[in-house]
Amino acid sequence: MQIRVSISRQELCLFADDGACIRRYRISTAAKGAGERSGSNCTPRGQHVIRARIGAGLPLGAVFRARRPTGETCTPEQQAVFPGRDWITTRILWLSGCERGFNRLGAVDSMRRYIYIHGTPDRAALGTPASHGCIRMADEDVAELFELVAAGTPVLIEEGLDDESR
Repeated sequence: MQIRVSISRQELCLFADDGACIRRYRISTAAKGAGERSGSNCTPRGQHVIRARIGAGLPLGAVFRARRPTGETCTPEQQAVFPGRDWITTRILWLSGCERGFNRLGAVDSMRRYIYIHGTPDRAALGTPASHGCIRMADEDVAELFELVAAGTPVLIEEGLDDESR
């Protein structure tokens, strides 16, 4: 299995070992575009792996803060009360960069930047760049993906992935 993220298409594909795309999801990457620098609020590019899987067994919409469930479930009423909140919901796939000096270690370390693939209740933003650096997915989609991948699964994030067989 391998995950490939296209920033230009705002799409995440899960590829089987034979190279076939077996799942395709609409996502939202960073509103500020691609970039690796800490504090940039950009989505880092390059080769990553899933370092940790967080949230197994929690309900759809479970809310996280600092990678821990708060015990809340995100509702439209909560969203109205906290309209600017960057909701992290349902599941977290925490990414670690693999390319030393590009997305790993120092001021470009994806894991230290807390870059995740995670759920969001904001479905309207899916398909457009709107996150603070992470890769957002619909709650149902991230729950499905979570069940299909393991820690150590490769994740390639590129600005444009036009050829599915790459």
